[in-house]
Amino acid sequence: MRQLRESGHEVVVVPTEAALRFVGAPTWEALSGRPVSTSVWSDVPTVAHVELGRWAELVIVAPATADLLARASAGIADDLLTTSLLTATCPVLMCPAMHTEMWQHPATQANVSTLQRRGVHILPPDSGRLTGADSGPGRLPDPGTIVELGLSLVAGTASMAADLSQTHVLISAGGTREPLDPVRFLGNRSSGRQGVALAERARDRGARVTLVAAHLEVPAPDGVSVIEVGTAEQMNVQMQAQAESADVIVMAAAVADFRPVDVQEAKIKKSGGDPPPLALTRNPDVLAGLTAIRRPGQVFVGFAAETADADQLLVAARKKLVDKGCDILVANDVSEGKVFGDSTNEAIIVDTQSVEPRSTGGSKSAVADTILDVVVEHLGLSG
Repeated sequence: MRQLRESGHEVVVVPTEAALRFVGAPTWEALSGRPVSTSVWSDVPTVAHVELGRWAELVIVAPATADLLARASAGIADDLLTTSLLTATCPVLMCPAMHTEMWQHPATQANVSTLQRRGVHILPPDSGRLTGADSGPGRLPDPGTIVELGLSLVAGTASMAADLSQTHVLISAGGTREPLDPVRFLGNRSSGRQGVALAERARDRGARVTLVAAHLEVPAPDGVSVIEVGTAEQMNVQMQAQAESADVIVMAAAVADFRPVDVQEAKIKKSGGDPPPLALTRNPDVLAGLTAIRRPGQVFVGFAAETADADQLLVAARKKLVDKGCDILVANDVSEGKVFGDSTNEAIIVDTQSVEPRSTGGSKSAVADTILDVVVEHLGLSG
């Protein structure tokens, strides 16, 4: 509320009776500059619940408890908030926050899916410290994230279609590093931006997202489960462990093809002679290993970073689509330092259901949406 007010927006606070046990009505009134009520019987002549629904350009419910999600899903209207939700015609953003077990309960997930199908936008909870010593998915996202997303919904710059609701999306991102000694490593220039953008957009489209992250240069998004890894072997272990429960596996990370045979326990000293020879061995092919044990219905997305012209890039993409056994292949031309670390991307997408390749470009979020659109087609969820 403070951030919205400081940005020049008018805010009316509509608490539940339970909310007032945490923060009293006088505090809300003092900070918002407007009266606060929980009851439809207050200010009856204005028909407050109808008036609020017509007046609001955005409704943010934060935190949205398991109880509130259930009542809103059922269309119950027993206080000013739930009646106002039934009259609101503006974007509605709900930000669930509760204990992990409550968030993951089938009843809560069913209520979330119902609300999303009706056009309510759901910002999934963050993972972190909860009440007491508990930790896990269920934490309210950062207020800045909530405000930014809410205002983007009003501006029409955010799309939160719930076409991936009830889908578990597993994404790898970043670049692995293979140690030479305690201070040196073999690595690559991947920043993880495209993988993070995919995680954000999959989350916003209703998916439960697991992000296996290797040395990201950008923050991991709120509302997704993050598993940090360092090397290709560590990524392989975690992707194998998570893939069984995933409906969609996106291998966006830049995984080192090779690693040193021997890792020195102490820093390699510079001497007057030639450097010691470096013997390499091949790392596991993470994507090929996952597709080899795929279960029916899973959709696999691979990435190919090539230094090639347009025709060569298309040939390489189609070959890798077959060689890796995936359903969708996203290919980039990374010559002359392009793509890595940039906020924009250009790619071609080939897949097993289409004869012609698709071109995509723009922000990495826009590219992520195009990729996810193709995923939705493969899942049979479009149309």
